[in-house]
Amino acid sequence: MSASRFSVVEATVASLHAALASGETTCVEVVRESLDRIEAFDRKGPAFRAIITVNPRALEAAAEMDRLRVAGTALPPLHGIPLILKDNFDTADLPTTGGAVTLARSVPLRDAFVVSRIREAGAIILGKANQTELALNGSSVSSLGGQTLNPYDLTRTPGGSSGGTGAAIAGSFAVLGTGSDTGQSIRSPASACALVGVRPTRGLVSRRGVMPFSPSQDEVGPITRTVEDAARLLDVMAGYDPADPVTALGVGHVTTSYREALRPDALRGARLGLLEAFMGSADVHRPVNDVVREAVGRLEALGATVIAVEIPGLDALTRDLSLMRLELADAFDGYLATLGERAPVRTLAEFVDRGEFRPSLRADLEAALGAQRAASVSEREQMHRRRDLLRTVVQRVFEAESLDGILYPHQRRLAVPVGEEQVDRNGVLANSTGYPAVVFPAGFSPPTPSAPLGVPVGLEVLGPAWAEGRLLGFAYAYEQAAGARRRPLSTPPLAHRSPGAD
Repeated sequence: MSASRFSVVEATVASLHAALASGETTCVEVVRESLDRIEAFDRKGPAFRAIITVNPRALEAAAEMDRLRVAGTALPPLHGIPLILKDNFDTADLPTTGGAVTLARSVPLRDAFVVSRIREAGAIILGKANQTELALNGSSVSSLGGQTLNPYDLTRTPGGSSGGTGAAIAGSFAVLGTGSDTGQSIRSPASACALVGVRPTRGLVSRRGVMPFSPSQDEVGPITRTVEDAARLLDVMAGYDPADPVTALGVGHVTTSYREALRPDALRGARLGLLEAFMGSADVHRPVNDVVREAVGRLEALGATVIAVEIPGLDALTRDLSLMRLELADAFDGYLATLGERAPVRTLAEFVDRGEFRPSLRADLEAALGAQRAASVSEREQMHRRRDLLRTVVQRVFEAESLDGILYPHQRRLAVPVGEEQVDRNGVLANSTGYPAVVFPAGFSPPTPSAPLGVPVGLEVLGPAWAEGRLLGFAYAYEQAAGARRRPLSTPPLAHRSPGAD
């Protein structure tokens, strides 16, 4: 085992790069420890079941990174950084399964656009994370990967559908992770696992090569332990892709680096609106509400003005506002077509006929097939008109109240116990307006026997289009002052680490 003095536990891009530069560790040692942690905690010990596939060439890639460093080659921004992909990001060298048994051996023809950028940036892909099967709900359970557990409370889910990435990053299996967010699937695991999650403005990041659910709502983005690392990964992911036409909207809006907005005083003078309609009023909501109220006090102490805001007609505007059922079948059929002769099935209908999925998905899958056959053009157009109306109303609130962001808890109640569906999630404003949102750790609920540190609570801040830098700045200022993230006790440093490594 490695005797390196450096440990990947809670490591950041900056700390890892500093350790590499000083000779304290090597890329091979870092990757070996990361793989050791997956071995120790993912199927053994707490048995998170966060990882579906481990990259058998990860150590080989790390050795090549070490050779580049020794040779004095100019190093890319994520050189040697271990990264976990959600298993709906296409990789030409590993299966992309979506958590489905039917797709267990499905290796795409090429990398997803953002995967290519991540490789070019020097990151080392350790493997693929479990997810809710085909990303159809928020429980992070699949026929291929099983049920992923929350590192902070092994009786609870890690949020979903990117919960495998969430659990893996929370447990320091890697430094960086990716997720996809159709409803709230980047932000939910970030909230449930004391992480930072970014759902970008529609058009900032390409979705090409990411198994689709609803093209009108799908976005992809970072899941990390720190705001700075989220900004670093977003720097790599953002950019124009001719194969995803919606990214034409982002031309001219990608900043030089999102890290430029990360200042400890970024909240000074900010004006934020607390959307109390997105806070629950029952006893089950109290632990989240208590954390949010305390967080608001800290935001104000850091120089922000926080006012209560209302969005007129919010309930009616957001009720049943989703294109997922209407778009799933056509989107999935289109994805299967990109696999060519490698596709194990040709259509969602064939996928359903095979029956190799969790029985609880059947109703949703059959509803999607029914919508594919029966949904009218006018039904889809009506949904898009409703989304446009919501965007207009939200933008008017930003302007009328001179707001820099709108605040609310991402989940009105704590992550639910395993076996229950995630409820009371507040993803709709971002997924239906196309506006950016950042979730960051706000604090923890009171400790319990199953959650010795408490259960994480994430605060979400929504901004107008292309406001990612400003939102990350707010999250950074809070993070630096509050230190709200805590390492889960279920994934301690490995015993073979040298004394003082952590």
